[in-house]
Amino acid sequence: MAVGEVMRMEIPASGDMSVPSPELHVLAVDDSIVDRKVIERLLRISACKVTTVESGARALQYLGLDGDKGASGLKDLKVNLIVTDYSMPGLTGYDLLKKIKESSVFREIPVVIMSSENILPRIEQCLREGAEDFLLKPVKLADVKRIKELIMRNEAADCKTLSHSNKRKLAEYIDDASSPSPSSSSTHDDSAAKDFPSLKRMKAEDEKFSSLL
Repeated sequence: MAVGEVMRMEIPASGDMSVPSPELHVLAVDDSIVDRKVIERLLRISACKVTTVESGARALQYLGLDGDKGASGLKDLKVNLIVTDYSMPGLTGYDLLKKIKESSVFREIPVVIMSSENILPRIEQCLREGAEDFLLKPVKLADVKRIKELIMRNEAADCKTLSHSNKRKLAEYIDDASSPSPSSSSTHDDSAAKDFPSLKRMKAEDEKFSSLL
């Protein structure tokens, strides 16, 4: 930019300067093609990215939890929510829920169970096992929007917590670096050099999470 040049930024005609919400990626699991199409349509209307699979086994394969290390070519793709039917042949939605909650990698992903049967013991069993919610079919757009808002709030809270944690660690690091001990200056310099990559990573993560808030 030349000296004296003014940088211009286009403002939408509506005057809306809000930052768009990050897109949620939802994995939808249902053995019924009709129900898969319905939930996919509702999620897309709610501005979600959707991946659909027809069984619990296929869901495990997609997540790389079926024991085949090369099964999931999308293992680096973030999944924010899993929505699964309860009654499916083979691996049920409840079985899939348990597998996900047993995984150290995916246990924090919210899982929502869907069912056409309003059976209270089944609902309580799923909620005890860690399900985020239990939806009765036919699933409505209001149900999807409510779940999405809940997940967005949880994601924002997690980002804010991690951002504050990074800021605290960064402040502690700067305090330590600004007052080295004379007797251990060489040791401190070595450790500071080793910690430099993590410091850069902390700053990058902090900027990334701040942009989501």
